[in-house]
Amino acid sequence: MSAVPRAGRRAYPLVVGVVGAGRVGAVLGAALAEAGHRVVAAAAVSTASRERARRLLPQAVILPADEVARAATDLLLLAVPDDHLGAVVSGLAATGALGPGTVVAHTSGAHGLGVLGDVDGLALHPAMTFTGAAADLDRLPGIAWGVTARDRAFAARLVTDLGGVPEWIAEDARPLYHAALAHGANHLVTLVNEAADLLRAAGVERPQVVLSPLLHAALENALSLGDAALTGPVSRGDAGTVGKHLSRIAPESVPAYLALARRTADRAIAAGRLRPRDAALLMDVLAQATVGSPT
Repeated sequence: MSAVPRAGRRAYPLVVGVVGAGRVGAVLGAALAEAGHRVVAAAAVSTASRERARRLLPQAVILPADEVARAATDLLLLAVPDDHLGAVVSGLAATGALGPGTVVAHTSGAHGLGVLGDVDGLALHPAMTFTGAAADLDRLPGIAWGVTARDRAFAARLVTDLGGVPEWIAEDARPLYHAALAHGANHLVTLVNEAADLLRAAGVERPQVVLSPLLHAALENALSLGDAALTGPVSRGDAGTVGKHLSRIAPESVPAYLALARRTADRAIAAGRLRPRDAALLMDVLAQATVGSPT
């Protein structure tokens, strides 16, 4: 395929197709339409994705992926699972569905340009969580996008159209970039729900009422203060309290608690929040619990 045209020489609005009308693809397609681009076709397989496409992309015709690619004469947005992306790209290229003027943009955080092979395009990953509802559109203004692109001018204009800010990620740094976001956002959901389960077990009927102000404050402090925001029994070296926790929490929650407690202690020591000698008894409690925990 020919080199990607420079942003200044590409006609606007773009004619766009979306392959993968999941939570991300349908929302980003709707955002592109709101920005004035023409989203003419979308590929949606499941009943849920077809309904989502009809709701968020009413102007788009639902077609097979290769026909969407042919209709997308300017931009083809691929919002498919990371592990399927390479096969989707190679399959479309092999069928000749990708025209010489079409730029392929994928939304994978973990992949860069390598997964595209000889196909011209860019990696365009929104640093945001999606539900697949119209309300997601309100979360897009001002967010960062992890972008890897040869033509930065075109990529920057596209991100600007979506109301975001480009964060340029090197090809070999994309797995680390994506790990950071998954570790922070996906594991946060698990952590919050684990805490809610423990509160229910303690007799709290509405754990969200207890957790919401606490977790919002903890998040704001962590983002502004870093490790100086650490509080609680681990950062104080209160081994007895941690031991009581471990004696009462559900067995399936013990490994995660131990892993996070050890990492919290490491960070508290490194930040000067916890003296190593004060941490000794705490680390003994954690080590003993590790030995006794189910594998």
